[in-house]
Amino acid sequence: MSKTVLITGGAGGIGSATALKLAEKGYDVVINYFSSKDKALKLKETIEKEYGVRCLALKADVSKEAEVDAMVENIEEEFGSVDILINNAAIDMPDLFDLKDAQQFRKILDVNVVGAYNCAKRVFPKMREKGWGRIINISSTNGINTYYPMCFDYDASKAALNSLTHDLAVQFAPYVNVNAIAPGFIGTEKELEGYDEEFLKQETDKILLKRYGQPEEIAALIRFLISDEASYINNSIIRIDGGQLGSC
Repeated sequence: MSKTVLITGGAGGIGSATALKLAEKGYDVVINYFSSKDKALKLKETIEKEYGVRCLALKADVSKEAEVDAMVENIEEEFGSVDILINNAAIDMPDLFDLKDAQQFRKILDVNVVGAYNCAKRVFPKMREKGWGRIINISSTNGINTYYPMCFDYDASKAALNSLTHDLAVQFAPYVNVNAIAPGFIGTEKELEGYDEEFLKQETDKILLKRYGQPEEIAALIRFLISDEASYINNSIIRIDGGQLGSC
C-alpha cells in the first residue's frame, strides 16, 4: 500500500517540486494551500495525469487548529491516514525594522511555527498507531546564522522551528522520525521576485558554489529523508545551501 504525504504550502516552489518528486515515486499526495487555489488544482491535475497516484488539494490555514483538524479528517476519510508530513507552509513580510509591529510578528510566528505544531500534533496519533511516520520541517539558514534585519520575524520563526523539531523528535520517539531541512538561497519564483541582478550577484557570491539552489534539489533531499535508506536520521537540522558563508 502506498504512503500518503501531506505537504503544507504545497502549491509554492518547494512544495510543488516536492509533490511532483514524491508522486513520481508512487506516494499519494495531499497539496495543502491557502491562497493559491488555481496553482494547487493545476498541480493536482498534473500529478494524477502523469503519475496515476491519488491526489487531493485542500485549503486550510495551518495557523488555525480547527482548519487543520478538518483538513486531516478529510484526508483520513479519503486515504486512511497521513504517513508523512512536510511542514512547508511559511510566510515572510520583509520591511524596514522600524516599520514592523507586534501584530505582524505574531502572524509570522502563527503560520511558520504554530502551523507546523498544529499539523504535527494532529497527524501523530495515527502515526503512533501504525508505529511509523516521518515529519520534515522546512526551516531556513535564516534560523541558523544568516540574518536580515528586514525579516527578523521570519528569522526568529525559523530558529523556533528548529527548536520545535528537536522537541517533537523527543516527544514522538520512537514512532516518528522528525527532522528539519534548512535551505539557503533557493531560486523559487517567490524568492527571486523583485530582486535586481546586482543583489542576486551579491547573494550568490556568498555561496561557495556561486549559484542559488533549485526547488528540485530540496525535493530530492526530502525524498531521501522519508525513505527507508534514511531511517537512522532523526532529530537533525540539515543545511542545504551550497556552502553559504555567514550573514549579510
